[in-house]
Amino acid sequence: MDNHAAGSSSGGSGDGGAAPRRNSRKPKYSKFTQQELPACKPILTPKWVISVFLLVGVIFVPIGVASLRASQQVVEIVDRYDDACVPANVTDKLAYIRDKAIPKTCTRNLTITKHMKQPIFVYYQLDNFYQNHRRYVKSRNDAQLRDRSKATETSYCDPEATIDGKPIVPCGLIAWSLFNDTYNLIRNNENLTVDKKYISWKSDREHKFGSDVFPSNFQKGPLQGGKILNSTIPLSEQEDLIVWMRTAALPTFRKLYGRIYVDLKVNDTITVNLENNYNTYSFGGKKKLVLSTANWLGGKNDFLGLAYLTVGGLCFFLAFAFTLLYLIKPRKLGDNNYLSWNRPPVGR
Repeated sequence: MDNHAAGSSSGGSGDGGAAPRRNSRKPKYSKFTQQELPACKPILTPKWVISVFLLVGVIFVPIGVASLRASQQVVEIVDRYDDACVPANVTDKLAYIRDKAIPKTCTRNLTITKHMKQPIFVYYQLDNFYQNHRRYVKSRNDAQLRDRSKATETSYCDPEATIDGKPIVPCGLIAWSLFNDTYNLIRNNENLTVDKKYISWKSDREHKFGSDVFPSNFQKGPLQGGKILNSTIPLSEQEDLIVWMRTAALPTFRKLYGRIYVDLKVNDTITVNLENNYNTYSFGGKKKLVLSTANWLGGKNDFLGLAYLTVGGLCFFLAFAFTLLYLIKPRKLGDNNYLSWNRPPVGR
């Protein structure tokens, strides 16, 4: 009777006498979760460490030398003209640049110090211009730039979104502040043609700016920010705009103005007739005209070569220091005497 009662009591759960199931957060066992997979654990012996430092030094130093030599072979002429192109009798530069009645034509003479092989890249450089400002970078509408049917979309373009209730194309502060200085280069009374074709990225021309999108209501407001676009040319062919719309990450930047496909010889004098239209005086900016050649490394940039030389030289120094340490005071690998519990107590 007692057995029958006990059986009835234990079977009341309906699980046939099995123990109640427990919820557990313990993960399912595997060699991966328990970190029991076969692994290679290299031992960094002094010989291995010295060899690695020597190998890195042998690789980096020649690359640094080659990069530095390539950078030094690039010929670059930089001419700052923002202050030089303001008449000497002008005291208020801001009022001068905003007065459209005053001619802004300026002439600069550049002397070629080294032979410059074509193609020669013509850049304009701006200093202290923060194109990376969050509000400035966001002040554009990419859908409007790509698609003609979305010309009325001006979200994120404030304060240059509409004029008299009509949408501005292209809208936004980036397009509104388009650089508008112009350069005309002359050598020996002969004009140097500056080719402005394909100065922008191909992907930008084909995918970011529509071939059926035309400027409208652009620079029609009371304050003109920069260049006025030709309303009969689609945005995909307005390459000055496309170059400008790819915003720079740093406050000092260069943007490609064009290319010259003529060699310039030593002591050639280049006369530059420019229009000093762009306002950098309101924020203390600088404007420079840059003529530069290029090679397999690109433009003039000593940083890459110096960085490789620095790292390579540091690796050689460490390899030499570890070699001296290994020879002067060698240490047996895996010596138990260096374990803390095997050392004699301090003070005994």
